[in-house]
Amino acid sequence: MKATWEKIEKNKVVLNVEVDAEQVASALDRAFKKVASKANIPGFRKGKVPRQIFEAKFGVESLYQDAVDILLPESYVKALDETEIKPVDRPDVEIEQFGKGQAFVFKATVTVKPEVQLGEYKGLEVVQKESAVSEEEIAEELKRLQQRHAELVVLEEGTAENGDIAVIDFDGSVDGVPFEGGKAEKHSLELGSGSFIPGFEEQVVGMAKGEEKDVNVTFPEEYHSEELKGKAAVFKVVLHDIKRKNLPELDDEFAKDVSEFDTLEEFKQDIQKRLQERKEQANEQDRESAVVEKAAANAEVEIPDAMITSEVDRMFEDFTNRLKMQGMDIDMYLKFTGQDQATVKQQMRTDAERRVRNDLVLEAIAKAESISATEEEINGELDRLASQYQRSVEEIRVILSANGSLDSIEHDLIVKKTVDFLVENSKAVAEVA
Repeated sequence: MKATWEKIEKNKVVLNVEVDAEQVASALDRAFKKVASKANIPGFRKGKVPRQIFEAKFGVESLYQDAVDILLPESYVKALDETEIKPVDRPDVEIEQFGKGQAFVFKATVTVKPEVQLGEYKGLEVVQKESAVSEEEIAEELKRLQQRHAELVVLEEGTAENGDIAVIDFDGSVDGVPFEGGKAEKHSLELGSGSFIPGFEEQVVGMAKGEEKDVNVTFPEEYHSEELKGKAAVFKVVLHDIKRKNLPELDDEFAKDVSEFDTLEEFKQDIQKRLQERKEQANEQDRESAVVEKAAANAEVEIPDAMITSEVDRMFEDFTNRLKMQGMDIDMYLKFTGQDQATVKQQMRTDAERRVRNDLVLEAIAKAESISATEEEINGELDRLASQYQRSVEEIRVILSANGSLDSIEHDLIVKKTVDFLVENSKAVAEVA
């Protein structure tokens, strides 16, 4: 087999392939075995028709399409290996010659990874955010823990306030007509949470147990239901119970109840340590993201639309998988939001393009700086995965090979090392107050 290529556009090449006549003959043999098992010729059992009889009746040309279907994928993959072309989309194939006793000649127009012209990527200035934890942040964390461990007390007298849990019935209508999802009984609503339509919770504040009231609201223009956007609605509300949070005292007993510490002071010190670690980790991630974005912005690269579309498809698949983990499928989500798949995917394109650009630039920097993953590092990652999933390393290797993810281990390691390289060679500047 012969394979040559020539560049025709910035991100496109034409691959010219010639497969010798012997391989064509072999493909025709395989095609005949496939179709002979189904051929119905009087006097012969299926699968027992002689080749000469079959070709005399149907013509050798009847085997061509099956033979091409057999030979083309094999030849194309082999040609890619020989020429070291890395396609990013399906090829546009044109068959120029195929026949018994002839060579198989075809050309494939292939979209390939774009060339990246790197700009400045060393010495980039990135903001180093402050990681110190303030007394206000510690107090806020303690307040959050207070809320989590609060005891709910049912009030027999008084009116509902922000922060209370109001147990209500509600029945909504627009122009006197009920709408889907607008009715519920004994619903627990935390007042001030902002979980209902703007203006609803504010009108429940001040209601007493057993009180009935018409609550008038207007659905937001950006509401998920097309039928309700911007519409005025009336909810008939009945308040059954008011539950108020009884917050525990912030003292040593509280610390003992919610932590492993004996005193509130020890607990506060632990909170400060954990908050600072969290901040440092977040700041490091911000710095990594910032230096990658700057390096990508300084580079020049023309990204083929096929790469962006493929990334959108991957993002959409990840999104649908996350929905399933939350007990919702994509059809339910689309109905709830009033969107279709095309709209959701279009919203993902900007982020998809950014991801592809960043990945291409990081790959180019890794090549320029000879950054690679060692066998020891790859094996170390396999060991980590084996330990995480309680499988043997060989099992992990087989699983990753089966779903085509083994190469991604090396890719991810190189990306991480390249990001580390950019951070190490960047200049930290203080955050402007």
